[in-house]
Amino acid sequence: MDALTWTGSLGTVLNPLLWVSVALLLLAVAGQVLASLLPAPQMRPRPDGTLVATTGLRGLADTAGRFALLALLAVLLAYIVAGALMPYGSAGIVGAVARRFAPVWISLALVFALSIHFRRRLGLFGRLFDSTIGMIGFGLVLFWVFTALYFTAFGWIATHDPLSQLSGMKNVLPGEPVAMAPEGAWPHYLLGGDNLARDVFSRMVAGSAIVVLIAPLATLFAFMVGITLGLPAAYFGGRLDQILSFLANLVLAFPVILLFYLLVTPEIVQTGIPSFMAMVLFVFPILFLAVLLDSRYRTDRRKRWPILAVTLAVTGWLYLSLVSQPGTPVNFLHPDVDLFNIPGGILIVFVSVVFVNSPTVFRIGRGLALDLATRDYVAAAQTRGERPWYIMLWEMLPNARGPLIVDFCLRIGYTTILLGTLGFFGLGLPPESPDWGTTINDGRRFLSIYPHAAIVPALALLSLVLGLNLLADGLREESLKD
Repeated sequence: MDALTWTGSLGTVLNPLLWVSVALLLLAVAGQVLASLLPAPQMRPRPDGTLVATTGLRGLADTAGRFALLALLAVLLAYIVAGALMPYGSAGIVGAVARRFAPVWISLALVFALSIHFRRRLGLFGRLFDSTIGMIGFGLVLFWVFTALYFTAFGWIATHDPLSQLSGMKNVLPGEPVAMAPEGAWPHYLLGGDNLARDVFSRMVAGSAIVVLIAPLATLFAFMVGITLGLPAAYFGGRLDQILSFLANLVLAFPVILLFYLLVTPEIVQTGIPSFMAMVLFVFPILFLAVLLDSRYRTDRRKRWPILAVTLAVTGWLYLSLVSQPGTPVNFLHPDVDLFNIPGGILIVFVSVVFVNSPTVFRIGRGLALDLATRDYVAAAQTRGERPWYIMLWEMLPNARGPLIVDFCLRIGYTTILLGTLGFFGLGLPPESPDWGTTINDGRRFLSIYPHAAIVPALALLSLVLGLNLLADGLREESLKD
């Protein structure tokens, strides 16, 4: 079987268009830079008495940049659509990869169509689709979320087992046919092989599942810890605020990488400290949900106790299954009722991320609460006789949602980079793990000879973090309009 070229028969038509669109975009960007050095456009009056800025060279440069970007996106979309529809091999590596991601493209199209159609009913999320930056960021993030979901749930997208090694495929270039392929195996390594003859494309897909699993959940847990402590610290003040602020500053005083290194070293793991930290930190989501629901239904006794009982039972069972892990000092749950067993490396990294991020979230929540505590609606709630936790969680917290949502998206990006850094240094996760940081570290040793093994996961990591940052920028723009 022949090796695949990058674009196959698509290249004769689309490759020239791609280079032309890239050249036009670069020229448009250069024009925008030069136009920004010119004087600001003058204002001219309209017949109704209002003023409008004249277009000038700045407006022409912005318009040219917009059309050049749209042309480039149209060419890239043509690669994806044509490659997914053409027979396997005729569209080259690009077409084969596009075909593998077909479930992701369909899911993205459905989500965007429904979101745009109902955006006026979806609040802040709906207004996100009025921002071009927000839409691009949301699309990048959702792409990797769907990739991780389909790979984890159904084993789709990936072409080979990310841990399997095939003879003769060590450091092969992208598009090389599989030598002595087993019956039913995928015939090519689409993005090449690494130094252990594993499929780079499949490891990239499998690595997304690890990142998408750890980063958002760890950030969510950190927010529950930080908010649960930050709101009462600001609202009550006094000695409670001093103690909690001192502890937060104490954790923040340590360099992040050094703190992670201390938490994931084998000597620290053997003492059981990460397991005991998990027991403490994972209590906070239960406390947060219990206090949130109790303060909401305190006056409705028919709903209060059943809701609390169900919430505590479900979250308590999840908590016990999460912290009880075989082979650790914390192993008290019978295997028949243990819902899941998280691999030790992932649990340690998860706990470390929550522990490191919680103090920063505490500082942000405390700062927002100090400002919101002076608002009139808080004084009105106090006059009505509402209890402190109701005021904090149902009066102050909803009004802080804009900055918190933006910081949540940014913090997922920071956590993603942090996970990549840990994997790059070989900390926490096992060495055969397909996470992007470990894969980059494996490929960097041969970067000057076989760069594809490191470049592919690096671009995946870059695209996800870029998407999270653009999503946060879009949400910030729309939240400021409230």
